[in-house]
Amino acid sequence: MNEAIKNNPLGSEKVSKLMVKFSVPSIIAMLVGALYNIVDQLFIGQAVGTLGNAATNVAFPLSTSCISLALLFGIGGASCFNLTMGRGDRKSAPYFVGNSVVMLALSGVFLCAVTEIFLTPLLVLFGSPDDVMPYAQEYVRITAVGFPFLIITTGGCHLIRADGSPGMSMFCNIIGAVVNTVLDAWFVMVLDWGMAGAAYATVIGQVISTAIVIVYLFRFKTVPLTKEHFSIKAVYLKKIVSIGAASFFNQIAMMIVQIVVNNSLKHYGALSEYGASIPLAASGIVMKVNQIMFAIVIGLGQGTQPIESFNYGAKQYKRVREAYRLAIITGTAISLVAFAAFQIFPREIMSLFGEGTESYFEFGIKFFRIFLLFTWINGVQPITTTFFTSIGKPIKGTFLSLTRQIIFFLPLMVILPLFYGIDGIIYTGPVADFLSAAVTLGMVAFEFRAMKKLELEDTKV
Repeated sequence: MNEAIKNNPLGSEKVSKLMVKFSVPSIIAMLVGALYNIVDQLFIGQAVGTLGNAATNVAFPLSTSCISLALLFGIGGASCFNLTMGRGDRKSAPYFVGNSVVMLALSGVFLCAVTEIFLTPLLVLFGSPDDVMPYAQEYVRITAVGFPFLIITTGGCHLIRADGSPGMSMFCNIIGAVVNTVLDAWFVMVLDWGMAGAAYATVIGQVISTAIVIVYLFRFKTVPLTKEHFSIKAVYLKKIVSIGAASFFNQIAMMIVQIVVNNSLKHYGALSEYGASIPLAASGIVMKVNQIMFAIVIGLGQGTQPIESFNYGAKQYKRVREAYRLAIITGTAISLVAFAAFQIFPREIMSLFGEGTESYFEFGIKFFRIFLLFTWINGVQPITTTFFTSIGKPIKGTFLSLTRQIIFFLPLMVILPLFYGIDGIIYTGPVADFLSAAVTLGMVAFEFRAMKKLELEDTKV
């Protein structure tokens, strides 16, 4: 073991200990991010009702687009930074951080401008029924102002984690979520500001989190960041984008699926006994509750990123495999708990988000139990996507990120409802989950065999 690896805990400390150090704060940070949307939905559901719940579901693709940009430059920059540090190149490493920060800010401003200019056409595209449109417009017009702050915070926290400060990454997210929750209660329930109150609370929480992230980035500890590192250079930006592409396309695929699902629910719901708005409102709650499980699993995968990136760059392949296996075992255990909760307590979970008609609960319970039938294997794909990104294989990561959403889900979403109506939408979920998990396990088995060959070659040298 050379001196650079020996002196860096990522290359020498016990992998299980590193997993706890990096994954726990990452999981908490992801959970807090998920709670931003869920807290809004909780208060909106209680104060506004079913139409308010449907409006937040219609607006959700925009939040996903923010996360996609944050991961493109955040995970891309963090992975490139750790891989470069693992190779011992301290001169190039800080450019990846600086370039990532600038692109996070620019992309946030761009998305905010596009949303404000094309707000109504976008909401129509996202599947908003006429009776939901005013609520969605009120909510998004305000939350769009917070897009640059959301993107900088989410992406910046990956850079902070790559700098070896997972606790600070977690704190940046928690402080914003606490502010959001407190202000939500005050603005929505006490001042009765409705959709606007929830939106204002969200933006204020995001601004505070961003301020903390920026202060930290100017005090980066692993390598000093100078003005020069924030100058965009194509050679670094190209690598950042190529590495972050897998996570980016995964989120974009999720956004496309959300839009297709919303429009399908609106269309086939109108042809069913439920109407257009009930399926939108109920499915939005199910998706966001499921996001809690996904937040834990994705946080677990992201916590392994510095460990996998550094050790792959340092050719310590056994440690890379160990980190991945620990993440998969833990993620599957968490997914099993979520599966049990979704099957046993669907009505109780729905009730947390306000009252509704019996048809509303009937559809929501069915959606919970069938759509999330394979929740227990859902953790495999996001953890493995992050794994491929972490070891510098973006093409494999990108392909894998598209398997569930684009390759399997979208065709099934078009075909099954033609035969089974709105029930076809519900059955699309478990079929796509099963097929994507099978592809994922096959790809990672092949990669492990390739890694062992590299190990053997290194021992012969």
